[in-house]
Amino acid sequence: MKILFYGAKNYDEQFFQKLFPDYPGIIFTFIEANIYPETASLARGYDGICAFVNADLGTDVIEKLHQNGIRLILMRCAGYNNVDLETAHKYGIKVLRVPGYSPEAVAEHAMALVLTANRHTHKAYIKCRENNFALNGLMGVNLYRKTAGIVGTGKIGLAMARICKGFGMNVIAYDLYPNKELDFLTYVSLDELLSSSDLISLHCPLTEETRHLIRQETIDKMKDGVIMVNTSRGGLIKTEDLIAGIRDHKFFAVGLDVYEEETDFVYEDMSERILQSSTIQRLLSFPNVTMTSHQGFFTEEALTNIAETTLQNARAFMNGDELKNEVLS
Repeated sequence: MKILFYGAKNYDEQFFQKLFPDYPGIIFTFIEANIYPETASLARGYDGICAFVNADLGTDVIEKLHQNGIRLILMRCAGYNNVDLETAHKYGIKVLRVPGYSPEAVAEHAMALVLTANRHTHKAYIKCRENNFALNGLMGVNLYRKTAGIVGTGKIGLAMARICKGFGMNVIAYDLYPNKELDFLTYVSLDELLSSSDLISLHCPLTEETRHLIRQETIDKMKDGVIMVNTSRGGLIKTEDLIAGIRDHKFFAVGLDVYEEETDFVYEDMSERILQSSTIQRLLSFPNVTMTSHQGFFTEEALTNIAETTLQNARAFMNGDELKNEVLS
């Protein structure tokens, strides 16, 4: 079975190639180009493709993949909101994902963002490199005995909750499907979480119901001086409303690993280009905002798990076995 691997980076090849001897009969071809309507035709002659969270798998692309004989889409990530599932299902194209790889990797990065944005360690590092040891602009707040609000208690949300508990924080959570067996956090309504939390960490999938979950209406319900971090999906936050809240001094600190307009340039070196949208630059202009490039998953353990599960998904499809990680809706 031949799979075309779109958007390949050197680290992708490194972790997948380690495992190839264990999966005979599956051949991956790595290309740097990501998948768009213009590059979908490159998949002609392959049985399937492998794509990531930044891929364009909308209607036009799925149509062209079908025309080129593609029967399988392997998502090497947990999210699939960028896939037109209705069109894929219409053509019988199977969509498989990696539902969990290393929840601790993302949760630990979320806490790193909290600490960096709160204690300004990124700014302190730059100041010290320039022999500036003044403390101006570096004051933070204690997390100990504060309230952490976890929105979404899947594997990543629970990992973040455990980290917050380890910091001595009171942990509350909101989830449409609460896990009643957890004894180290308390489930509350979303309104109560927003109004009670000193730290809000987003860990829910992006759906029509959760899109712009954080907007002017919900920001108004938050405490003044709240810290917020998002390592889930950029679309959970309405960026214009977030910027307005930052300007109104609603937030003490904001940490973002994902943002609404990241799709076109995430994982790319754009340092010598002029970006057409100024939203990212506007966010970076605020002294209490810390941003990273969707790297929450980026650990050796997570990349190993992603490669293993993706190859297991490919083998199950090739052998006609049960597709445990198929995306059905």
